[in-house]
Amino acid sequence: MKFFVDTADIDAIRDLSELGIVDGVTTNPSLIMKSGRDIKEVTKEICDLIDGPVSAETVALDAEGMVAEGRELAKIADNIAIKVPLTWEGLKACKTLSGEGRMVNVTLCFSANQALLAAKAGATFISPFIGRLDDLNLDGMDLIAEIRQIYDNYGFETEILAASIRNVNHMKEAALIGADVATAPPGVIHAMASHVMTDKGLDAFMKDWAKTGQKIL
Repeated sequence: MKFFVDTADIDAIRDLSELGIVDGVTTNPSLIMKSGRDIKEVTKEICDLIDGPVSAETVALDAEGMVAEGRELAKIADNIAIKVPLTWEGLKACKTLSGEGRMVNVTLCFSANQALLAAKAGATFISPFIGRLDDLNLDGMDLIAEIRQIYDNYGFETEILAASIRNVNHMKEAALIGADVATAPPGVIHAMASHVMTDKGLDAFMKDWAKTGQKIL
């Protein structure tokens, strides 16, 4: 499963990329607002750091506007994935942009039917939102499993990009189900390395090592 980082924080992206685990980045208008940066400027900086897909989102609500904005965003770098919403207008824009050979990430997906339409429209990525479904007392992972089955049934090449990931269990479950990609905030990715038993074991080792009075260096 590929790891995308869901942030526009350059320092956080750089920190994770140095470990070699970042396969791409996703941004959205809320993350751009949080960064306090110009969208084109910060997106270009991200693209210079990351070789994989960097999702930049359109904000128009009509297909013509989305296509125009998508073409403009694609000028930033060759690894831009144009993000459009899963609306009827967004599907139209996806069809046009993907037909031009551009990467398209169809976002705000909340049903398997929506994901099926996005694949038919040529989406490179479909972004089902797990956490927001959980907020409604639904199991977001059920949606990932349904999309995985449908795409496998018919050989769709659209990649399932599990989004709205809130915790490490979401990451594990997405990997078990077979999501192609998971995009998560930097804090969730860092938390994947943590376990109370690891900390407990390391503490015991350090105490015993101190008793030996030895040094390695």
